[in-house]
Parts: sequence; structure tokens; C-alpha cells
Amino acid sequence: MPTPCEHIAKKMGELFTCSSLNGHIRIRTPFLYPDGDLIDIFFKEENGTATLTDLGETLRWLRMQTASDKRSPKQKQLIEDVCMNHGVELYKGMLMARFRPSDNLAEAVIRISQAALRISDLWFTFRNRAVESITDEVESFMRDSGISYERGERIPGRSGRVWTLDFHTRQPNRSSFVSVLSTGSRAAARGVAEHVLATWYDLSHMKVGHEAIQFISLFDDTLDVWSPEEFKLVGDLSEISYWSRPDEFAAKLAA
Repeated sequence: MPTPCEHIAKKMGELFTCSSLNGHIRIRTPFLYPDGDLIDIFFKEENGTATLTDLGETLRWLRMQTASDKRSPKQKQLIEDVCMNHGVELYKGMLMARFRPSDNLAEAVIRISQAALRISDLWFTFRNRAVESITDEVESFMRDSGISYERGERIPGRSGRVWTLDFHTRQPNRSSFVSVLSTGSRAAARGVAEHVLATWYDLSHMKVGHEAIQFISLFDDTLDVWSPEEFKLVGDLSEISYWSRPDEFAAKLAA
């Protein structure tokens, strides 16, 4: 019988690699977590039974992306649904699948890898919920402050891509585009800033002319996730504001 590594080399090609690690055979897949880390699946045979598992890395990764260690009942249900759809067992925080002699190793590795990928993608639903919460707070502040605004306006950039802005405000002196930057994860902070940078760059032609529009990057600094690099990244093309200082933010809109 070929070893798991021999099977992987023969059946799965160069995209999958195999090595020994702490009593397991580590199968490095081409699949990625949302932050770009590779998804690894581990194979171990014990007492005649072989098991494929992520050793808990997927849920550990997901936990590190959020400020809270606890998942809501809805989030737990989504994770359970993913496991059921892909025929994977969730046990002590690990994704696990038994591998039997009649099984196809390549198919089993793909199955558990897809479960890890789908579960890690749930981060996007967590992040969107957090951003929407802060954006709702900003909207309430604008409404209470009598600031005229439009939320969720879609503006085409020079590249042809259409960007959705959090707010377009209009004050007596000038109009502003506002992007709200919010995340509970240090690992995700760079990606959030790079997305806003791309928005400002593609819309930069709107900063000139008689009706030049001001760009404001409003950081949710209620959590300590931002580094000086993120502020500098968007600071070259926009004004920086902090949600912990709403009065200063309002003053920038009115300037």
C-alpha cells in the first residue's frame, strides 16, 4: 500500500505537499484562510484507524479575528451546518474526518479543506456586522448633529469600478466622502486600510475642481487594533478622524 505522502504526490499534484510533524503527516493544501495563511490538514494513523484533522486551527483562527471569545448561537449553527454539508465532525474544536481504506484520500483531504475554508469565511459575516454597528452609530451621530448626509452611495471610479461609500455629507462650506474603518482584528486591519486606500485612489479626481470633495477616513479606535502604518496608508489621500473624538470629526466635516 502506498504511504499517504506517496498517494498525495501521485494523485494530488504539486499543489499539495506532505511532511512529518510531531507524529502527524502534515498535508499543506493550496487553500487559504482569508488573511492568506495556508490551510494545513493533518493525517494520523493509530490502532488501525486513520484520521484527518485541522488540529483546531480553523476555529482558533476564527477566534483570533474577533474581539469576543464567544460565538453567538447563530454563528455556532452556521459552523455546524458547514460540517454537516461536508461530512466533517466537529470535536473539541477540531475539524475531523475518519479515513477508511475504501476512501479516496484526495477526496477526503479536499472535503475537510473545504470545511475549513467555508468556516473561516464566516469571518466576513462577523466583520460586516461589526462595521455595520459602528456605521449605524456614526449615522445616529450625524442625524442628531443635523449633518446632511447620504449613506451607501455608489460612485464609479476612474478604473470603472463602482465603490460604495459609507457616507456622502454636504455642509455649507464643502462636501465630504466618509469611509468608516472598523475591525476587531489586528490581522485584518491592514486589509481594511488597503481597501479604503484603493477607494480614495480611484476617486481621487473628485478632490479637485470648483466642487472639490474632501475625503475622510474615520477610524473606529475603540479597539486597539490599528498600527501607525494603517493611519499613514490612508493619510496621504484623506483626512484622518477618530470615532473616539466625534466633535473633531464633525468639525472636519464643517471646515
